[in-house]
Amino acid sequence: MPRVARPGRPHLPRRRERDPEGRMSLGDHLREFRRRVLIAAVTVLVAAIAAGLNYERIFDFLAEPFNDYKRSNPQSTISLNFGEATSAFSNLITLSIFVGVLAASPVWLYQLWAFIVPGLTKKEKRISLAFIAATVPLFLGGCWLGYIVLPQSLQLLYGFSPSGTSNIQQVSDYFAFVTRFILVFGGGFLFPVFLVAFNAVGILPAEKMIKAWRVAVVLIFVFAAVATPTADPMTMFLLALPLMALYFMAYGVARLIDRRREKARPDWLDASDDEASAL
Repeated sequence: MPRVARPGRPHLPRRRERDPEGRMSLGDHLREFRRRVLIAAVTVLVAAIAAGLNYERIFDFLAEPFNDYKRSNPQSTISLNFGEATSAFSNLITLSIFVGVLAASPVWLYQLWAFIVPGLTKKEKRISLAFIAATVPLFLGGCWLGYIVLPQSLQLLYGFSPSGTSNIQQVSDYFAFVTRFILVFGGGFLFPVFLVAFNAVGILPAEKMIKAWRVAVVLIFVFAAVATPTADPMTMFLLALPLMALYFMAYGVARLIDRRREKARPDWLDASDDEASAL
């Protein structure tokens, strides 16, 4: 007599056990990527909704560098202007998403890191956890530096306006400039995170980092010149100089990781082919 399935809880597929060595198939990688993107997106959405409820405070905070220039130059005709009926609503959505990305940075930065380095050993994961804790302060610190530098950049850029002209600034254009400016500084400060990540997985030894420091300095200045939305050299230097310092700090961390790795390396691996090893 055939066995009749009992009604009740539906049969759920068992979750696939993780490989102890951290190996994953292509399908597992794609599912892992989808899961982490979903977590990051939901977190950003929740933070953006909270930011939308505090829109006026955020608007005043980001408009303060503009208002500071206006107060220090009372002879100039300058103002923020909503050009269309939908501009105010569009600006609310844009600023809410921007603040949501910043506020949710601890979550999506962790999701990014966890997806990049799933196959590390327990010892390497302990080292990387300390570095994960540094990603959020670095990113937010870079964003804060961008906000601090912003008034000087506006002073320089608006200073090129000929006498007798006015700067009727569209709100959407101004906040697009401000958010891009701040995010460039925040993203640039994550540069050492990826350097140490590549070192932790064995792709970038510390020795190669110090040998290529001249090339790295040139690339940092090129990145600062291209990434900053202003054409003034002052802003480029204010981004490039901290990145250079962070590069050498990343080298120091990578050097410590390499030394620990060398101490844990068995001596018999260094024996020559014609020499009997201790093994």
